[in-house]
Amino acid sequence: MQIKRVGLLTGGGDAPALNAFIRAAVVRLIHGGASAVGIADGWRGMIDASGRELSPADVAGIAAEGGTILGASRTNPFKNPERDLPRIAEGWCRLGLDALIAVGGDDTLGVAERLHRESGLGVVGVPKSIDNDLPGTDCAFGFHSAVEAAARAMDDLAATARAHRRVLVVECMGRHSGWIAAYAGVAAGADYVVVPEEPLDVAGLCRRLTASRAAGRQHNIVAVAEGVELGGELVTADGGRDDFDHERLGGVGELLARLIAMKTGLECRHVVLGHLQRAGRPTAFDRILATRYGVFAAEMALAGQFGRMAVLRGSELAAVPMDAAVGRTRPLDEDFRKMMRMFFTG
Repeated sequence: MQIKRVGLLTGGGDAPALNAFIRAAVVRLIHGGASAVGIADGWRGMIDASGRELSPADVAGIAAEGGTILGASRTNPFKNPERDLPRIAEGWCRLGLDALIAVGGDDTLGVAERLHRESGLGVVGVPKSIDNDLPGTDCAFGFHSAVEAAARAMDDLAATARAHRRVLVVECMGRHSGWIAAYAGVAAGADYVVVPEEPLDVAGLCRRLTASRAAGRQHNIVAVAEGVELGGELVTADGGRDDFDHERLGGVGELLARLIAMKTGLECRHVVLGHLQRAGRPTAFDRILATRYGVFAAEMALAGQFGRMAVLRGSELAAVPMDAAVGRTRPLDEDFRKMMRMFFTG
């Protein structure tokens, strides 16, 4: 079967360099004799058959822009399968698709894998996560940009912490993994990093901060991932659950700051970096990585490699079964955690 029309869909939260990916995929598809169809707002666009053909002019100059020109959503077609799955099949036909490239995290790829397996639709997956928590790939594009944003924020926050002799607790994204907090914290020279992969030792943390003050340091930065548990439970924000039944995390930084202040007597504040980590321009590294992913995924679609996803293994891209990234989380690797312990032992 000759592949003539390929859809492009970006689901879940946006990530830096998505536009670089879109540009690369569109250019490669057109060079391969196919049309590229941009699907609006993730799986919602497939349900609504909302898409348009993209030309080289549509994607020129977008590689440096944050966000995604296609839009994104956390729509889950399997939340109301009786209603939405037939609409996806209809949308597939109305858009005239031969294949679909779905870019996203565990949820988006889970939908893609299930659609391919249960409906036989020709879907190719691409891992995208600023949290870098997808198994199967060594790195997802967007992660390095998020780390750069978080580290830069910690660098800047150190100035105000120093001015007021404060402890600043900086809450980073990372639902079940501490990649952003760990990498940004080490890069910014934080005094302590708290990640979900390591048990939270509040007493050790407080000893570390107190000892640093006794040694003459007059301010401290503590980086914490939003998925760290306090008292054996995740700290959640108001707002209910999304279509994939995920709770909104948030608030661990504030609670940890209160604990530190109470146990040490030090003045302590908290800052939630939130969407600043996924906003703004992607780094050059992520633009290049996303470009490579875009070209490779387009080639997979043109070759009919459906039910598979593009992954980075070392310095090379490869195609692996999509279920390699579904339903599991990639924790911060042990080697990096060992290195962290040298700097952040209480």
